[in-house]
Amino acid sequence: MMKLLISNDDGVHAPGIAMLHRVLKETAQCRVIAPDRNCSGASNSLTLHNPLRLQQLENGFYSLNGTPTDCVHLGTNSPLADDVDLVVSGINDGPNMGDDVLYSGTVAAAMEGRFMGFPAIAVSMGSHSHDYYETAARVVADIVNGMAEVPLRLDTILNINVPARPYDELKGIKVTRLGRRHRAETMVRDRDPFGREIFWYGPIGGQLDDAEGTDFHAVREGYVSITPLSLDMTAQSHQDTLQAWLGTTQK
Repeated sequence: MMKLLISNDDGVHAPGIAMLHRVLKETAQCRVIAPDRNCSGASNSLTLHNPLRLQQLENGFYSLNGTPTDCVHLGTNSPLADDVDLVVSGINDGPNMGDDVLYSGTVAAAMEGRFMGFPAIAVSMGSHSHDYYETAARVVADIVNGMAEVPLRLDTILNINVPARPYDELKGIKVTRLGRRHRAETMVRDRDPFGREIFWYGPIGGQLDDAEGTDFHAVREGYVSITPLSLDMTAQSHQDTLQAWLGTTQK
């Protein structure tokens, strides 16, 4: 049986991670380490200035007072680490498509697993729906079982977004690229009960690039979107352009 480390950014008590564990434990050995609170938007942040405390809950899950990245690092690179074949992050309550991946703690947990040298998957619901977590969990189980036969060897993580519909109504799986969003709406200025000025983030931007081939398009059409994400952020197609620009500026 494959050995899986499961984490998320919605927190150890989130229904998505419970469903993911329930389905995956049927065919794999699963260990759950997740934040003790909702860490959505935490991206790849680490807890560097406070001690990390791990607590095992009655259901066997481990709760950590840290970020999603902390959880995966602790589970793969600490005195408490177990052998791991695969890191799985999710199921996120809502999409992680397009520019969302820059901020997503769900995707960051998978990235940390890949940084530690393990294959990794991030899985999210294509819309905010609590009714179809089982669909997403079954999709991941299918992929995990496939990886047991043919391991993922690329230096990537798989970013999966699943339409909110019954498993049997999925149209299939499409390999996609990231779409793009419009910039987020303006931050909201307000006052707290003591009259002090506060700010809230405005709603995320709408879909800017949702053409065929993007994750947005696939999920909207009823397909599971799988986008391979590279850990090498070098814009290699622009290296020659930059070299030419530097040559011009140094004349």
